[in-house]
Amino acid sequence: MTTAMPKPEHPRPQLVREKWMNLNGTWGFEIDAGDSGLERGLTTREFNSRIVVPFAPESALSGVEHVDFMEAVWYRRTVTIPEEWSGHNVLLHFGAVDHDTTVWVNGVEVARHRGGFTPFTADLGGVAEPGSDAVIVVRARDSRHEMQARGKQATWYNNTHCQYTRTTGIWQTVWMEAVPDVYIKRLRMTPHLADSSITVELPISRNRAGHVVVATLTDSSGLRIEAEARADLDLTPSLRLEIPAESLRPWSIEDPFLYDLEVSVRDGSGAVVDHVTSYTAVRSIALDGRVVRINGKAVFQRLVLDQGYWPDSLMTSPDEAALIKDIELSMAAGFNGARLHQKVFEERFLYHADRLGYLVWGEFGDWGVSGGGTIGHNQKPTASFVAQWLEVLKRDFNHPSIIGWCPLNETHQILHDRLTVLDDVTEAMFLATKLADPTRPVIDASGYAHRIRETDIYDSHSYEQDPDRFRIEQQGLAGGKPHVNRKADGGEYSVPYAGQPYFVSEFGGIWWNEAEARQAVEGTDVATSWGYGQRVGSEEEFYARFDGLCAVLLENPEMFGYCYTQLTDVFQEKNGIFTFDRGSKFDLARIRASQRRPAAIETRNQPAGGLRPTAPGGPGLP
Repeated sequence: MTTAMPKPEHPRPQLVREKWMNLNGTWGFEIDAGDSGLERGLTTREFNSRIVVPFAPESALSGVEHVDFMEAVWYRRTVTIPEEWSGHNVLLHFGAVDHDTTVWVNGVEVARHRGGFTPFTADLGGVAEPGSDAVIVVRARDSRHEMQARGKQATWYNNTHCQYTRTTGIWQTVWMEAVPDVYIKRLRMTPHLADSSITVELPISRNRAGHVVVATLTDSSGLRIEAEARADLDLTPSLRLEIPAESLRPWSIEDPFLYDLEVSVRDGSGAVVDHVTSYTAVRSIALDGRVVRINGKAVFQRLVLDQGYWPDSLMTSPDEAALIKDIELSMAAGFNGARLHQKVFEERFLYHADRLGYLVWGEFGDWGVSGGGTIGHNQKPTASFVAQWLEVLKRDFNHPSIIGWCPLNETHQILHDRLTVLDDVTEAMFLATKLADPTRPVIDASGYAHRIRETDIYDSHSYEQDPDRFRIEQQGLAGGKPHVNRKADGGEYSVPYAGQPYFVSEFGGIWWNEAEARQAVEGTDVATSWGYGQRVGSEEEFYARFDGLCAVLLENPEMFGYCYTQLTDVFQEKNGIFTFDRGSKFDLARIRASQRRPAAIETRNQPAGGLRPTAPGGPGLP
């Protein structure tokens, strides 16, 4: 088991304090097969094995690699809180723990949280003080028998089709930080390209008389803009930073410019009480008929489906370099962004998307509630979906790379004459998203079932493998009758299309496994992999099919983008542009050439003044 601390980077790049401590590394660990650990006294004794946090026990990098079902798992670690944090409160943060978590510190319960994708925090005030030891005990319950949001985690033992090995327990960074009595709880930064400004909202722990909040925006050219507001009147103080026209650099895929931001709380004497560093950007999104404009320009979204799995670490990236590499591989293949599919990615992935100019759609891992009832009532999302999704929106609102939200995916339930739990939860998640973030478009559910008539974006999924048939399938968009996912027997999943911006948010999935193709030629083929439709028989056939499918969507003047399935192979699913270990499968120059042709919606819909569409892929690509 490794002794080096894995993933030592600060897990929250947009709100950084000096006094923080990464708790990744070796923890005590025990599998609780019957979820009887509380009765057996696991809160008070040492455990029988070890694990490397933040890797899930199913993964090789955890040192455990137990892939069978675990009703519950337990973690234990004793941490000495730095004495130099004296005078501060201590916050204990968990990036993500799957799925229902209880945390005890020094025998006192300090937190409960439901959901496997979102962060939560325990305030250790009165329980563990600077200079003392904190005995941290964590129990994570993750039953396969419950209706819960799992994403792509299989509820049966083996990996099959597009379902993968499970993730149980801690899978993102655990860390502590010291905060003063009056501290900034989070930042909410809203850009306004129309008037060259950024609004900064600062929820703080207390509104104390005489205190003020101060924000300072800078860049490498010497720009310095400062704003100040009283912190004792409004529950959430707000500041406005106005950027001179000559210093405005909108964030884009061609120029992903980020401003540095420092924010502090000061008391009546001017002394700094709390201080955080961050970054921000100015970028706008607007909908114009079927056109999605970024900074006023039509930008065709050449997206790839990114599942965010790795062979040895599953949903957790093995290290920082892996996060960067996936973005760079995608851009090298000609994509300018991704659907972050059926998973809430680590926040540091979004940080790198921000700085590299990579468009992403934020998504929730909602799979795991199908088959809960009869036809028409088969989807059983719970109220916790809404709570977890609001946690996602709160965490990720500030990232300029996020250009849309997708709370649900493939909720395949037919429409009928009764409102259902799916209708309630879909509307709740849609309305919650619109209230939490009025700056980005929202798609109520990707592919199907569209239950919200006023959804900002409409889409479909199609894995038609023949380019000619694919063109016929998609040509109805011009007449307002796009391809819509329907039940095989004709049952409708979705409310009618109402003219929104439209894209095919899953297509391709071309199945190619060189070894199996070679066996097929030799007559000894026993397929163990999986993909969509009839797999191609050769690499040349792949290039022809990929080029033809992309051309159908790029040449459609009503189509604002697409999302190709997928970036990498994942376990048995062999339809990636790269192998599961990120090795080469194809000639990237040919993949890139198929995508870099101008898109019809870009050439037809640029604003007056001659803004020209640019080739996708970001800076530094030929």
